[in-house]
Amino acid sequence: MKKSFLLIGALAFMLVLGCTKTNKNKNSNSFMADFSTPFQVPAFDQIDTTDYMPAFVEGIKQHDAEIAAITDNAAAPTFENTILPFDKSGKMLKRVSKVFFNLTEANTNDQLQNIANKVSPMLSKHEDDISMNAKLFSRIKAIYEKRKESNFDAQQIRVIEKFYRDFERKGANLTKEQQDQLRKINEKLSVLSLKFGENLLAETNTNFKLVIDSKADLDGLPEGVVSAASEKAEKDNMKGKWVFTLAKPSMIPFLQYAKNRELREKIYRGYFMRGNNNNANDNKAVLTEMVALRAEKAKLLGFENYAAYIIDDNMAKTPAAVDEFLSKLMTASLPVAKAELAEMQKIADAEGGQFKLQSWDWWYYAEKLHKQKYDLDESEIKPYFSLDNVRNGMFAVAGKLYGITFAKVTNLPVYQKDVETYEVKEADGSHLGILYLDYYPRDNKSGGAWCTDFQSAGWENGKKVDPIISIVCNFTPPTGDMPALLTWDETSTLFHEFGHGLHGLFTQGKYNRTAGNVPQDYVELPSQVMENWAGAPEVLKMYAKHYKTGEVIPDNLIAKIVNSGLFNQGFETVEYLAASILDLDYHKLAAPAKVDPKTFEKEAMSKIGLIEEILPRYRSTYFSHIFNGGYAAGYYVYTWAAVLDADAFDYFRKSGDIFNSVLAASFRKNCLAESGDDEGMTQYKKFRGQEPSMDPFLKRRGLK
Repeated sequence: MKKSFLLIGALAFMLVLGCTKTNKNKNSNSFMADFSTPFQVPAFDQIDTTDYMPAFVEGIKQHDAEIAAITDNAAAPTFENTILPFDKSGKMLKRVSKVFFNLTEANTNDQLQNIANKVSPMLSKHEDDISMNAKLFSRIKAIYEKRKESNFDAQQIRVIEKFYRDFERKGANLTKEQQDQLRKINEKLSVLSLKFGENLLAETNTNFKLVIDSKADLDGLPEGVVSAASEKAEKDNMKGKWVFTLAKPSMIPFLQYAKNRELREKIYRGYFMRGNNNNANDNKAVLTEMVALRAEKAKLLGFENYAAYIIDDNMAKTPAAVDEFLSKLMTASLPVAKAELAEMQKIADAEGGQFKLQSWDWWYYAEKLHKQKYDLDESEIKPYFSLDNVRNGMFAVAGKLYGITFAKVTNLPVYQKDVETYEVKEADGSHLGILYLDYYPRDNKSGGAWCTDFQSAGWENGKKVDPIISIVCNFTPPTGDMPALLTWDETSTLFHEFGHGLHGLFTQGKYNRTAGNVPQDYVELPSQVMENWAGAPEVLKMYAKHYKTGEVIPDNLIAKIVNSGLFNQGFETVEYLAASILDLDYHKLAAPAKVDPKTFEKEAMSKIGLIEEILPRYRSTYFSHIFNGGYAAGYYVYTWAAVLDADAFDYFRKSGDIFNSVLAASFRKNCLAESGDDEGMTQYKKFRGQEPSMDPFLKRRGLK
């Protein structure tokens, strides 16, 4: 998740943002001026937790003063005295916000969560104060109404139109009474979103552990998985036992390999019941109120429902278009998933299983089917995907496509000891940006993987502002003398988030409002397209090397990986589509909206014919993308963008060279660097020369 750069999070490490710093001047605050660090990266070794609240207060104060300077200007509104200073305003507030909210996801503690609960309503009010500032809007409106008559270039017109539309969508045309109502809704939503995330964090990282004290219950599990569980137990003061958690590097291998069916059910039930246990961390009431408030907000702003409000700003334009898109794909994929289930049931029956497969059996029997049909065992290929090799491989791909290089730097402050930092340079050696990589799970880190930034690319006072990008993951950590060995899914995920990182690194544009700013259903194109290179045979030979011997992955294993590309695609597509439809159904509710999440979810899934052996990828009470992220009424965007990425890679493949330098230069220019210069489809067609075809996507998924 650009958050996808999707953010998601949280151990109270002794060191959180310089909390252990002892020589800090009480009168200093690290955020009050630009960081005096190499490349102006955040000064994590200087930042103290007590810096945040004063910095937020001062940042809001400075931003208010910048807005007042625009609105109090007696001169007639112009691009130079209104649009440009507004576009560049809020620098300090952005500086503290980017550090603080990234860290509340990647390395949080109780202090940071308490600050977040206090500051979120403040920021909601501040944003509303700007969006509903009548004097500011009137100046922007005056420029907007004369934009075609003035001597503006295309990018000036675009930024004017974007700002005008922002104000409209945030309530600038509402009455004072309606604006007051909208303010209350926005404040409530900001607090509820935080609450949802905090509840989920506790349910995932604190409230469940599968503790095993009998070695017999480990039967079937690979050695590395057992070792990791033993290390986790020792860390939790349970030496001699084995601890499995709901973090995917722990849970998924257990579901794939553990022969003990009761324990597979226990851990999976722990996962899919998160936020739905009628305890202090239950999310049902939280999401119910959020759905109702969003419906009310949409109605206030003149939309039929919240989905219509969100999608109106996307490539799809209407919920009906998304419904048609999802329905078409579900019709194609559900029969494939049912066929996969039937094949797995045959395996269970042949082994003497006297039961009908359930959702917690899917991974276990899918792994057996995988080996049976493709003679491919995940444990057979993992030795070729050490984290170092995969990282170096994605760097090499970017180098061959775009000529950029990555040099590890060790003199930059980091927020946690395991974080790596790299300087990214252009082919000519000039500085492009900085990349942070944070790989492993922690008790104080949200689940999932995401890419964000500590500083966005842009322009200030005629000078380029270089991006500072961060990729955060939850990958299988190293154990004993064994390095971190990634699953194929983790390998693809790293390439995926790196694609977001490249988008951020390459972004260009004079104006903050439009540089790199793309529709939500375009966001995943830059990330997902990189997954295609991860699995290309010629690329696998570049980076997939045995961690012990250095042997390049043999052709027979490459063939197995390629041949198994269609494996389990019915399941993966259906569980994703089910979650997308659930998201859309919640947000197509009109005000007043009152739902019982359990009943609503059950009816929504029954309506589409979802089989009980498959759960939506995210059930309501832990659907953080839509209730604690930026994907409300927008979870569909991954598949929407998948059509684009499959078509784009097909273009490279059909050119005869997946590293075609002409196509790579065009993709970088039109789909990454200048992605915000025009509408999403317009930019894509500049690269592709035509509308995308759905055929490459359907063929890739085995749905055609």
